[in-house]
Amino acid sequence: MNNNSRQPEQNEKIESVMRRQTYWQNLWFYQKTVVLYQLTIVFTKRFLPKHGDRTVDQMIQAARSGKQNIIEGSADGVTSMEMELKLLNVARSSIQELQEDYEDYIKSRHLQRWDEHHPRYNDMLEYCREHNSLSDYEKFFDRWTDEEAANIAVTLCKMVDKMMLSYQQKKNDEFVTEGGIRERMTAARLGYRTNQRETIASLTKQVEQLKAENTMLRAILSKNNIEI
Repeated sequence: MNNNSRQPEQNEKIESVMRRQTYWQNLWFYQKTVVLYQLTIVFTKRFLPKHGDRTVDQMIQAARSGKQNIIEGSADGVTSMEMELKLLNVARSSIQELQEDYEDYIKSRHLQRWDEHHPRYNDMLEYCREHNSLSDYEKFFDRWTDEEAANIAVTLCKMVDKMMLSYQQKKNDEFVTEGGIRERMTAARLGYRTNQRETIASLTKQVEQLKAENTMLRAILSKNNIEI
């Protein structure tokens, strides 16, 4: 999984309150949520009633929430890692809800749930693992049967959930190390003061060295009866 955020070294000073923003477009699980959102729009139009079924709006909203909260979490994470973690959790919960809707569709229509015993399971799993771009899936949206599309969607939901769980744990560890906005503000201020003290100490040492050199030169000149 691509991740552009970076954890500071143990002795590295935090010199900025703002954290470097993660480019969510590069996160594999975000790319898969884009596929899920577009797939869900087509799926509900093709296979669910146009009127009178609340499942349509619920599935589309869950798919959109999963995608959008990743974006909002990454943006808010610049100043608040706590908010980022909360929004990522909302995103993950939305994807879990979407997965449940697809699984309910499979059960209620008495379709086959593809597992490791299904002849197409391994190919489906490999394709979903290796492909993240919408263009890799979009060409099939109008060709898949409801059973094919639903099983692909469930597989993508599971992969997104697993990736996000790992990503959240990494972010949680980062939060423990760096703290939130208040801790970063304090660390940045302390880092600034430390730099000031180090600069003053360095200049003071240089002045003392120059004084010592000046005294030594005066002594040499005096010894050789040279007036200054």
